[in-house]
Amino acid sequence: MADETKGAVETVEQTGTSKSIEKILQAIEKMTVLEMAELVKALETKFGVSAAAPVAMMAAPAAGGGADAGADEKTEWDVVLANTGEKKFQVVKVIRQVTDLGLKEAKDLVDNPGQVVKKGATKEEAEDIKKKLEEAGAKVELK
Repeated sequence: MADETKGAVETVEQTGTSKSIEKILQAIEKMTVLEMAELVKALETKFGVSAAAPVAMMAAPAAGGGADAGADEKTEWDVVLANTGEKKFQVVKVIRQVTDLGLKEAKDLVDNPGQVVKKGATKEEAEDIKKKLEEAGAKVELK
């Protein structure tokens, strides 16, 4: 680990990066994965940006049919937790089942409704997630 840190510091020094950025990089190297996830969320909230990679749009007619056969039909859905309901624990369990979130992240999502549970899901997957969450007592929107 010490060799990795030294290598990273040498790389930073070679590129002419400032000492403040160098300190930030060293602090990030020492973080756990959960701490890094929290950092990303905090940066997204603070600066109103998203760390998600841009997704290239595919041409709809290539999937089949005429030019306007697939243009009106949505192919990707976002599952949004509108309201948690009274059974928060059950909703947390379902969120952990349908996503790869840990307990803390799932609880944070449940405590702050209005967030996306699953982004870019197929219609079938989105409806399945919606059904499971509604059975647990939550209110869900598909966007």
